[in-house]
Amino acid sequence: MSTLLKNGTVIDYASKTEKKLDLLIENDKISKIAENIEVSADKVIDCSGLYIMPGMVDMHCHLREPGGEHKETIETGSKSAVAGGFTTICPMPNTNPTPDSAIVLEKIITEAKRVNLCNVLPFSSVTKGEKGEELVDFKTQLEAGAIAFSDDGMPVENAAMIRKAMIEANKLGSFISEHCEEKSVSSGAINAGEIAEKLGVGGVLPEAEEIMASRDIVIAETNSLHTHICHISTKTSVDMIRSAKQRGVKVTCETCPHYYSFTVEEVLKSDVNAKMNPPLREEKDKKAIIEGIKDGTIDCIITDHAPHAEEEKAKGLAKAPNGIIGFETALGATITNLVEPGHISYLDMVRVMSYNPSKLLGIDRGEIAEGKVADLTIFNPNEEYVYLKENIVSKSKNTPWINKTLKGKVKYTLVSGRVVYEKIQ
Repeated sequence: MSTLLKNGTVIDYASKTEKKLDLLIENDKISKIAENIEVSADKVIDCSGLYIMPGMVDMHCHLREPGGEHKETIETGSKSAVAGGFTTICPMPNTNPTPDSAIVLEKIITEAKRVNLCNVLPFSSVTKGEKGEELVDFKTQLEAGAIAFSDDGMPVENAAMIRKAMIEANKLGSFISEHCEEKSVSSGAINAGEIAEKLGVGGVLPEAEEIMASRDIVIAETNSLHTHICHISTKTSVDMIRSAKQRGVKVTCETCPHYYSFTVEEVLKSDVNAKMNPPLREEKDKKAIIEGIKDGTIDCIITDHAPHAEEEKAKGLAKAPNGIIGFETALGATITNLVEPGHISYLDMVRVMSYNPSKLLGIDRGEIAEGKVADLTIFNPNEEYVYLKENIVSKSKNTPWINKTLKGKVKYTLVSGRVVYEKIQ
């Protein structure tokens, strides 16, 4: 099977390419890149006016299966992911049962292969049942197919245990992706401050994130270990990580589109659909997140795609579960709120959404070059659209983006050379 992509603008961070080129794909790999390729191919796609980037990699999402299939399944989540241009996704382990054993991991991987839409690389939990009491068998989990380790949704509160986990994971060439939340100061519905007081709900202190992030940085620095900090949301977190990197600490981190697109004021408009953990913060935090992406302090943009059923979100701001869906809006939100205002370039976007996540995960993706696997995201950078609830592919609809205008529309998603998503209109 051969596919020829004609007249598209290739954006590749690894080679610093931003140029109109043709790509010839044979079977699952890119076989030729040139300004004009004239061959007979099984499928020809005219990419005039479109950009071609390495397939986006989301190293932090939630598919809910097993145990939460009423919110999302591996199949519905994969469909949502490829509609958003993601070719590789990494589901977090807060499922029921927890993927703390090879048996559960293998079931997830088997189902993802059956669905056969995008690459699904699951995280193993750090502790059994995410209870923070007993570490998993790191070697066995990696051999079973775990991409890395996290107790996302539940912080590993015991410092001795997370230290031991970091050492063990690093020894095996892996890492811990740490959900940083100091529980003693994190109870609440939204960010602590005037809006929480106005709405009469508990406020989550920013220190909840910052205290535990600082703990993990100290452990990483003292022991020369790599640690990865999940979904950072505050100015202090950005400042701490920037300073640590300047000292040579092996710390990496990620953030989400909602933290550079919204502030806590969005809760007044979207109510429970703007409730997540960590919560939306203040304007100073939003600006710091943008600056952190610009200067490389923040390594990756992830979605933290977190589906919930409507009846669950209908419980009100104080009781509704945290989380919003994000696969289908990540590209548009990034173009609209980072690229279009001039904060970052398209090359920078590829760096944080494709190249860096691939390098962190140790997968051979995130680049467009001859001989590389043809995982590609093809989008129209100029197409504006209103994100409508009825057009959402995910099984759940909990998002603050409904009825908002975004710029940048995914037109095709290719995984291993196969067109797995196509949106002509």
